[in-house]
Amino acid sequence: MLRDVAFLADMGGGSAFEVAGGTVTGTDHVVAGRPNQDAYAFRAEGGSLVAVVCDGCGSGARSEVGAALGARIVAEQVLGALRRGGDLDSPATWEDVRRGALAPLRDVAAGMGGGFTEVVSTFFLFTVVGLAISGDRACAFSLGDGLIALGDELLRLGPFPRDEPPYLAYGLLDRPPGGEAPRFTVHRAFPSSALRTALLGTDGAIDLLESSSRQIPGGGEVGPLSRFWEDDRYFRNPDAVRRRLALINRSVARPVWKEERMEREGGLLRDDTTVVVVRRAQAARD
Repeated sequence: MLRDVAFLADMGGGSAFEVAGGTVTGTDHVVAGRPNQDAYAFRAEGGSLVAVVCDGCGSGARSEVGAALGARIVAEQVLGALRRGGDLDSPATWEDVRRGALAPLRDVAAGMGGGFTEVVSTFFLFTVVGLAISGDRACAFSLGDGLIALGDELLRLGPFPRDEPPYLAYGLLDRPPGGEAPRFTVHRAFPSSALRTALLGTDGAIDLLESSSRQIPGGGEVGPLSRFWEDDRYFRNPDAVRRRLALINRSVARPVWKEERMEREGGLLRDDTTVVVVRRAQAARD
């Protein structure tokens, strides 16, 4: 079943991966009284593992709905394509995933009433960043902006012109922006034996990356992204990633006694920030 907590993915043949994830609402969203519009999902089945993070469009009033549905749907569609013998290196596989993900989104949007384009724009615009592992192949893919770390290699996806990334659900519209429905991009495809660690992030994770040398409100350093895959605690406690992100994004008030006032220090992550971390299980690493 799909899970949203840390878990162990048994890939068969003595190979296994640990997976953990977490998300936190950005400070700008807290101030504006808006919900967290990010979501994530990961699933392992039959020697395959898929992890996905999604970021709802900031101008969509309820795009957290599409992000939550989209993370699960995309993960399931990738696994479905692999069940049918899909090749992670083949553009046909990713077109199969795209069409398969759009089908349930179209059905839900059509069943909600009102103008179809307005429903899509309000509820179903979200970006996708993902990792898929199956057999002897693995790949990192996306449709939109975000962050991917494969070991020490960092891939920043975006920003896009006018800060308008492509969205999967544009494929539901008769006239998508730009005139053509956006497709998935495979950024790296490689032997699965080469994968030791990976991190997937929504675009808020770029703020996390750029805050690595800053001090957490209340004390302590944010530190590098590698902390998330090097520290065992994030794979032992299913809430540890979220707690770390919440610590970095907390607001702290300190008294300045001589001036008889309170000094407030805000969180460091202005945008919603979601991270999923994958690493080869310890027994497989030894």
